[in-house]
Amino acid sequence: MMNNSDTIHFETRVPVREVMRSHPTTIDVGETVARAAQSMCRDEVGSCIVLQNNLPIGIVTEEDINCKVVAKDLKPSGTRVSEIMSTPLITIGADRLVGDAAVMMVKHRVRRLPVVEDQLVIGIVTVRDILTVAAEVNELLADLIEINREEEYAMGVCDRCGKISDDLSRVDSLMLCPVCREEEQLL
Repeated sequence: MMNNSDTIHFETRVPVREVMRSHPTTIDVGETVARAAQSMCRDEVGSCIVLQNNLPIGIVTEEDINCKVVAKDLKPSGTRVSEIMSTPLITIGADRLVGDAAVMMVKHRVRRLPVVEDQLVIGIVTVRDILTVAAEVNELLADLIEINREEEYAMGVCDRCGKISDDLSRVDSLMLCPVCREEEQLL
């Protein structure tokens, strides 16, 4: 039987490249906030990775635009992404594990990690991506646990007839003896 540490270990052994989204939205450091917002709307994403000479140097998020431009009543077409981007950029290597990504997100309090390979951005992984993987794995584990329970044989009292048996088996939520299991199958 798996304990909680086994579950966490299992969930996090997936390489980041397996869960990242490829071709993240990027923008040059000299572009305007208006251009960044247009790119984010076009790609239906909440952030743009800021590049200088094709290397990642920062990130602009919807929150940056709201708090650093809109809330200050600045003009998006007159404000450069370099003025509002979040730096330093926290990145992760493509071959690192999902567990490493989760630890980095918590440590640095970020919801997005650009994925880099040879210093170039090849993807992005978000908290939502990690939670989706974790949910899928948890569903699989729940199914495996249920299958394991169905094959358990135990000694005790039959939930249907009340007789003692050394061959109880779970059927739905009841532990049944062989006679009651046969009757259940006939119903």
